[in-house]
Amino acid sequence: MPTPQITSKELEAVREIRNSLMHVGRIPSMRELMTSLGYRSPRSASLIVDKLIKKGVLRRKVNGGLQFVRNLVQDTTRAQTVDVPLIGMIACGMPILAEENTQAMISVSIKLARPPHRYFLLKAKGDSMDQKGIDDGDLVLVRQQTVAQDGDTVVALIDDEATIKEFRIGGETFVLRPRSKNKQHQPIVLTKDFQIQGVVVTTIPKFRVVLEN
Repeated sequence: MPTPQITSKELEAVREIRNSLMHVGRIPSMRELMTSLGYRSPRSASLIVDKLIKKGVLRRKVNGGLQFVRNLVQDTTRAQTVDVPLIGMIACGMPILAEENTQAMISVSIKLARPPHRYFLLKAKGDSMDQKGIDDGDLVLVRQQTVAQDGDTVVALIDDEATIKEFRIGGETFVLRPRSKNKQHQPIVLTKDFQIQGVVVTTIPKFRVVLEN
C-alpha cells in the first residue's frame, strides 16, 4: 500500500509539534497548535491532527496524549526543519562568559537536528579549534547533553564560562584539549569541577545572522 501523501499544511503542523517537543518537551495543546498555525478555532487544529493520525504520522495514547509513529525524515522531496535557538557567543580560545539569551531562531534540517534531542546554536570566537574545522565566526550546532565520549568535541562550562574543546578522559582527570595551529592555546586539566553542556554535531562556516531591533 502506498504511503499517504502529507500536505503542506500537515507538514507545517508536524514542524510546530517538533518545535514544541524540542523547546517545551511536550506535544502542544490544540489551542497552542491553533495559534501557531494561524487558525481561529482549536477545531481546525484538531482536524489536522486527526488527518495525521489517519495517515499514521501520529497516534493517540490511552491517556489521550499524542506521540509520533511515522518518521518523515526519509521524505527527500521537501526540506523539513526545526527551529533551533542561537545563544550568544562562545570562546574557541580562552573561555568567555556564556550568554543565555536567545538571539535568534534558526531553521535547521531535521537530518542535522534530529528529534527528539534538544539542540542549540552558538557562534564561535577565536582559533583554538581551527584544526577541527571550527573558525572564528562559525555557527556550531550542539546537541544538548551532560555526558560525552572520549574524543567528542564538547561545549563545557567552567566557573560559569563556556568553551569549545576536544574532550579527553584520563583516569581520574579530564582534559579539554585545543586543536589549533596556534600553539599559544593550552589544554585545560580538570577533575569533576565542570559541566558538559552538549556535543558539537556540525559547523556552519561564517554564518551571519541579521537581528531585528
